[in-house]
Amino acid sequence: MKKINKPVLTLILLAGFTLAHAQEKRQITLEQAVELGIQNSKSLKVDAAQIEEATANLLEAKNRQLPDLKVSGTYLYLPLKPNIDIRLPGVSTAGGPEVHQVAFGQAALSVPIYAGGRIKYGIESAKYLVEASKLSTENDKSAIAYNVAQAYNNLFKANQSIKVLEENLTASEKRDETFLKLENNGVIARNDRLKANLQTSNIELQLLEARNNYNIANINMDLLLGLPDNTQIEVDENYIDNADDSKPVDFYLNTARENRKDLQALDQQRKAAALGTKSAKAENLPSIAFTGGYVAADIPKFLTVYNAVNVGVGVSYNLSNIWKKNSSLQQSKARELQLSANNDLLNDNIKLDVNREYQNADYARKRIAVFEKSAEQANENYRITKNKYDNGLATMTELLDADAAQIAANVGVINAKADAALAYRKLLQTTGTLNYK
Repeated sequence: MKKINKPVLTLILLAGFTLAHAQEKRQITLEQAVELGIQNSKSLKVDAAQIEEATANLLEAKNRQLPDLKVSGTYLYLPLKPNIDIRLPGVSTAGGPEVHQVAFGQAALSVPIYAGGRIKYGIESAKYLVEASKLSTENDKSAIAYNVAQAYNNLFKANQSIKVLEENLTASEKRDETFLKLENNGVIARNDRLKANLQTSNIELQLLEARNNYNIANINMDLLLGLPDNTQIEVDENYIDNADDSKPVDFYLNTARENRKDLQALDQQRKAAALGTKSAKAENLPSIAFTGGYVAADIPKFLTVYNAVNVGVGVSYNLSNIWKKNSSLQQSKARELQLSANNDLLNDNIKLDVNREYQNADYARKRIAVFEKSAEQANENYRITKNKYDNGLATMTELLDADAAQIAANVGVINAKADAALAYRKLLQTTGTLNYK
């Protein structure tokens, strides 16, 4: 055997140590994964901006009920002498004053008294739209929680498959060593030993595929959770042990009607649209406001005005409403019809979603029992076939087939349990009760 010199050995050990620590390992439960996914979701950042926009619109609507106070001032320089003609009895303008500058200032106050309900309806409508934005965000959080659960499920399945295949690969390699000794002693034929080697190679290929699936699932999880790309996630072994509480489909339908955030958000939008229609109708009504003002003017050597205060009531009405059609009202009514149709469509989709996911969850639960039975049969079949082979009553091919069936059945049980756990979470998402807090 060729010896490796000390410097080379040191480099190999150092490289192995570096690779071993290149990836940060982190054990994360599903609940922690969902929390991280929501914290780092880019789509939720968009939702947060939309909530801020809706809140700003509410503030704008509230500002309309507050007084308006405007102050203005003007200073004018007159380079040419203006012609001033004062036509007042007993006042002569001959040789009148030379005016070269004018200063004028005023303040105007307006307090809305009546606007046909437009201000009140605008505020209430904006409140409903803020609530709708928040509910839409909650609905998005539920979708993100399920996406994280789906990625976590894929990572769990890949990890468990690796463990099963690694155990079987170890057993298969030991069997190859035994068969090699038997071949050397003339107990078995070379062909039988090669069949066993081929089985080991097939397990190695399955293990490579499982590790590849795990690496892809791990990268996907890192991106979803906002973790560094080199973070190796260790899943919770008890992930599939969370028992579900199965209930009749009507229970889930009623739960969905009560808890679906998208349905609640649409309801808030419909309320806002109804108020928008009332506000549009109010466009045909006059507006009344309390008004007040202050005026000051100074024209040197000619005129000075101070303390010119005025108060009163202003009424405004757009006479063009008499012959112009109220397009805002027509648009608002169309919006109401659209939202009503969307509401009916969403209710139908909820019925379909809940019934479909209920059937999928029930199917996934039943698959577990079938796979467990198959695994039990495959394990027993392998035990019997191995016993027969040891006693010369079964061929090598039968033994290897029984071993392959055993591996597939055991992996199938794990996958079935993981799929059932995910199917139940999908059912909870369709009912709006998937926990993401």
